[in-house]
Amino acid sequence: MNRVLVTGATGNVGRQVVVQLLDAGVAVRALVRQSTSARRLPAAVETASGDLADPASLSSALTGVDAVFLIWPFLTTEHAPAVLAAIGRHARRVVYVSSSGVDDDAARQTDPINQLHADMEALIERSGLEWTVLRANTIASNTLGWAEQIRATGVVRGPEIAATAVVHEGDIAAVAVRALTEDGHVAAKHVLTGPEVLSRADQVAAIGAAIGRPLRFEPVPVEAARERMLADGRPPALVEALLASAANRSRSDLVTATVAEITGTPARTFRDWAVEHAADFR
Repeated sequence: MNRVLVTGATGNVGRQVVVQLLDAGVAVRALVRQSTSARRLPAAVETASGDLADPASLSSALTGVDAVFLIWPFLTTEHAPAVLAAIGRHARRVVYVSSSGVDDDAARQTDPINQLHADMEALIERSGLEWTVLRANTIASNTLGWAEQIRATGVVRGPEIAATAVVHEGDIAAVAVRALTEDGHVAAKHVLTGPEVLSRADQVAAIGAAIGRPLRFEPVPVEAARERMLADGRPPALVEALLASAANRSRSDLVTATVAEITGTPARTFRDWAVEHAADFR
């Protein structure tokens, strides 16, 4: 693999993919919308301007690229066919981060976020590209959104969400790197989880142990959560999608060994993640 284009390169998962590709000796190009974003990337990373919402802007970024790591940042697939067509004119492989909540047997998914991922998967499968889908469980770095509440009050308030096996974003990236650079992953749908099922209260407690401070989780009604999220400036459509996902998600006891099977290293625990990120919550 000569060069990989990473979308979402400054995000929690994408940045891990960038770093791990560099460590593997792979040339990395990061897609950025603004030049200031490039400052948050390692110096060895090549950057290219482009916007997934404007498929015509991607040609330069895709030139000379063999594979694309794709995170889709929108709530609809409006631009996805054109983006995939642009990728197909240059690259031969795409690795897409989806959700472990996608049900292949369902005519419609239970919530809009899983439906988006299911729709994206279908488009990617029909794209003619060599594709791999990474169906990730709840990502550990999502809890960074609690940092302000933890620092200010020691209490995390939010809607209750069913327990799942939270996965470290670094483990998602480790599998992604292999799917991008090795054979044997074409047309695979890898379900990635952490090693244990945790509630939100469990996650808050683990962060408290990591920072040496007692913390607690306080469930709040959906309407109160909606008001807070809107007050924080989140787009209304995103707020409704997140709340619908929280309301419709059932507890999942699914724990897979996929991370260990592909990388040779067991999936990290959420406690490991909390220790690594303790400074973010102090």
